[in-house]
Amino acid sequence: MNFKKVTLLLVTVFLFASLVNAQDFTYIGAAKCKMCHNKPDKGEQYNKWAAGPHAKAMASLKAADATNPKCLKCHSTYASVDEGARGTLTKEEGVSCESCHGAGSAYKVIGIMKDKAKAKANGLIMPDEKLCRKCHNKESPNYKEFNFAEYSKKIAHKDPSKQ
Repeated sequence: MNFKKVTLLLVTVFLFASLVNAQDFTYIGAAKCKMCHNKPDKGEQYNKWAAGPHAKAMASLKAADATNPKCLKCHSTYASVDEGARGTLTKEEGVSCESCHGAGSAYKVIGIMKDKAKAKANGLIMPDEKLCRKCHNKESPNYKEFNFAEYSKKIAHKDPSKQ
């Protein structure tokens, strides 16, 4: 009887630990996203990001702003996430892919990425206006009116193979 109780307890502890750890996603950085998201048949999303304002967000900071935590939290994904979750993310990436789409460690696998529900369960975020307004808001000293519909079109990077 004790053996069954111990076994049940161990299984319960193992399952609980697995569930807790399943939500611990780490950031992989734009270079890893580039491996799959820069092919012409997939829409070259990486190149679109690299040419856009988010990739250049750190370069847009001048003088003391480049080290000001209030500025860095929106100009660098690296600066806005917990140190333990940074993985291979770099500060210089600016607002990286994962700032909008979530830490990629668990959803980067092709088998998971092909299934949107699995990808979301593994940390993929489909960005919306609420997410964008975490940075594009009046708290910014350089705030410009933010029209989500207009600006999201400017940075759109759809996968033509899924249309």
